[in-house]
Amino acid sequence: MPSPIALTSAHRQESIFKKRSPSYITAMRSAQSYLIALSEADARARSRDSGSTSSAPTFSLTSSTTTSSQGTVTPDDPYDNSDGLAYPITPPTSEQIVFADHLQFGFCANESYRYKAAHKPGTPFIEQLEQDPPYYILLTTYLSYLFLICVGHIRDFFGKRFYPAFYRHLLPFDGYAPLNSDFDSFYTRRLKERMDDCFSAPVTGVPGRTIMLLDREREGYQYPFYPTGTKTRALNISSYNYLGFANSTGGCADAVEECIRLYGVSTCGARLEGGSSELHVTAEALVARFVGQEDALISSMGFATNSTIIPALVSKGCLLISDELNHASIRVGARLSSANVRMFKHNNMESLESLLREVISQGQPKTHRPWKKILLVVEGLYSMEGTLVNLPKIMELKKKYKFCLFVDEAHSIGAMGPNGRGVADYFGINPQSIDILMGTFTKSFGAAGGYVAGSKALIDRLRLRGHGSVYAESMTPPVLTQILASTASIMGVSSPSTLELTQHHPGPADPSQLPAWLDLPPSLRDGSEGRMRLRRLAFNARYLTRGLGKLGFITYGHTDSPIVPLLVFNPGKMSAFSRMMRARKTPVVVVVVAYPATPLITSRVRFCVSASHTKDDIDTILRGCDEIGDVLDLKHLPGERWSLERIMNNATELVNMEDN
Repeated sequence: MPSPIALTSAHRQESIFKKRSPSYITAMRSAQSYLIALSEADARARSRDSGSTSSAPTFSLTSSTTTSSQGTVTPDDPYDNSDGLAYPITPPTSEQIVFADHLQFGFCANESYRYKAAHKPGTPFIEQLEQDPPYYILLTTYLSYLFLICVGHIRDFFGKRFYPAFYRHLLPFDGYAPLNSDFDSFYTRRLKERMDDCFSAPVTGVPGRTIMLLDREREGYQYPFYPTGTKTRALNISSYNYLGFANSTGGCADAVEECIRLYGVSTCGARLEGGSSELHVTAEALVARFVGQEDALISSMGFATNSTIIPALVSKGCLLISDELNHASIRVGARLSSANVRMFKHNNMESLESLLREVISQGQPKTHRPWKKILLVVEGLYSMEGTLVNLPKIMELKKKYKFCLFVDEAHSIGAMGPNGRGVADYFGINPQSIDILMGTFTKSFGAAGGYVAGSKALIDRLRLRGHGSVYAESMTPPVLTQILASTASIMGVSSPSTLELTQHHPGPADPSQLPAWLDLPPSLRDGSEGRMRLRRLAFNARYLTRGLGKLGFITYGHTDSPIVPLLVFNPGKMSAFSRMMRARKTPVVVVVVAYPATPLITSRVRFCVSASHTKDDIDTILRGCDEIGDVLDLKHLPGERWSLERIMNNATELVNMEDN
């Protein structure tokens, strides 16, 4: 029976329906039916939770209506499992706890599918060499671009003269300049528009293990898309949800719901103008504890963290040394800083040391005076290459040449290291030996914004000089709560008596660093679920990288990286790969990347692995890549190859193999 509250609300709505239009009445009655059904499901779930625990658990549609993150759902769930995504291949037993919806966080109870990723002390850093394809692949790729450029310019030439209405955006009219330059927009018009269905696909729902696509079509590549009204559920290997915290269910979601009830949804001001609350102070203290620094400053936007903090660190008379593949936010910040900028080859320590010797010996241009400050900016994990920074070698150079080090951990914080504390944790390096640690909350934490951490004196200065702190809007309470809950879940929360023995970094969170109303479930509070997520992510990343290599694909990056770029080279193959993966019985959504985000001939598919994926999900991806790779001629890696069956049957052996 529905609850009295639901019935009262239903009768109240019924009196209003008579005053509304028929379409409005129909829509609201559907919503009313849904709410009553949800209330009934909640009542059954509560009665089942209070009953016997011997029955096999089922999967949760939502836990926001219950007080626990381990919600259940009625047996008659309306899931269509024709795509093989709704339910696990190996169902849970009565002793196993299911704490999430399988569509958002996959069920995988096999403890052998876990791995602890860390750099072994005393072993050298293994450089990842980029493998070149056969010459005929390079030749056909260059010919494809040459053919595209020639035909495109010919069509532009004749189109402006015979079809001026269609090319009006490239032609001046009524004395005004054209809206676009035919040269600057050439790549967008002639290549990207032909494969726009591979980009910017509209989605709805949670970007978890699966994602719901809103289907769209168009008459031709020059016409806009229109929605078809249908949806397609697909395996999501394209989101930065590394630890699977971006879910609508669970302890983090419950904490955010409670925060909205207490604080609302906005702070309505900059940090220095009434937009700062106790949640901001609490979050900054917890983040500083998490990354192992004295203090931290949070920002409401990850891109703005770099672009506004770097100008506050260096100025005219300073030198900024940047990796050539650093993110655009770092480049924008470098331009705004007025400092001299020099670049070195990507992750090449010989190039970096040679540059350091040159700039230190020569000093500032013209005057040759010593630099006021030398700031080296690198990324912990490069998002397009999947490569880890050679942090041990950089620390050696830092002691030798005495420069300041800025590490951007947007993709590595929470995703790398045995404790999820980033590249310093992965390499076993004291984080306080790094001057500035920057990161974002949009990946592993399932939130938004970014942070910069360092000494207290430095952070206090940045609070006043960083434009992101002075002028930008402050982070909202729900986002802050998501950061607090997910960070505490990775760290674990220890009792004060135990905490006295674990004050070193990395260690658990102090209970006093969390709001009193933030009540996490036991599995999140003790850190066991956070450790499980880290182990699952490490296993999935190594398994996919090693599996693709054994199938014969050329991949970039390190084996422990959750970003796995698969090289396809030819731009036509890039779009074909994306469409063929989506057209499979179990659709798979992938990210394809090409020029100008990558060099011209290194078009690639970029897989983003998550802890929410299961071993069966990685098998599905490998199976699709294996079949499509044969069709598109993508297997060009020399060396020993394994069959797909051997890879899937020996996944644990493959993951635990030593790096070459």
